[in-house]
Amino acid sequence: MGYACSSLQHRDMGTRNNKLKKKSCIEQKPSDVVSRHLISLRDLSKSFNNSDKIDILKGINFDIDAGQTLAIVGASGIGKSTLLHIIGTLDRPDSGTVLFQGEDVFAFNEEKLARFRNETVGFVFQFHHLLPEFSALENAMMPALIQGQTREAAREAAEQILIRVGLKERLFHRVGELSGGEQQRVALARALLLKPPLLLADEPTGNLDKKNSEQVHELLLELNRELCMTLVVVTHNMKLAEMMSRSVTILDGKLVEI
Repeated sequence: MGYACSSLQHRDMGTRNNKLKKKSCIEQKPSDVVSRHLISLRDLSKSFNNSDKIDILKGINFDIDAGQTLAIVGASGIGKSTLLHIIGTLDRPDSGTVLFQGEDVFAFNEEKLARFRNETVGFVFQFHHLLPEFSALENAMMPALIQGQTREAAREAAEQILIRVGLKERLFHRVGELSGGEQQRVALARALLLKPPLLLADEPTGNLDKKNSEQVHELLLELNRELCMTLVVVTHNMKLAEMMSRSVTILDGKLVEI
């Protein structure tokens, strides 16, 4: 049975925000699909050693379902970004496992782990990390080129996703010629180029003004529904958190639903 995902592009603009709030792709999936966890964290722990040992994550057990939207909120320094980086395999836990569809990702060799990150996880950060010497199109093509696709195939895919995020007229502009909101849309397009099942966003609108932030928030939710991707966002923006289907914080090293 396929996923019953539908585009929001043709819905009435006046009711869009209400329809997006607390909604996600998971609500449109068959019950047998919903019951399967995309990500499972088991006994996950992480500490940092400076002058004293600081336990950031303490034996976390948590499941995230396919298509779900999750906000991780709370004060700076409690481990939100650390947790996100471990889920995305950019960092390793001291102990415990991260299961993706039942597979222990940290049991992969380095080649398989790199391929997993490229094909399965999209990343969007507060600072977009675009390459300034390249155009929006060239930046968005990068994941496909790394995967080994031809330039023609990578270009076609990049054009499609850039047009989808509203940058049809900015394809050939270099990073310095784009506004902050446009740069973050390029970063989002790059992250979603290979249609990964998991998108991780760390303060994706932290450097944007209110108008651009709201536009990116809405776009994230639309793309969650259209692509049936799982979306995990670290944010201080409570308006964005309220749009997610679940919100958690980290309290004394544990994940707590709020």
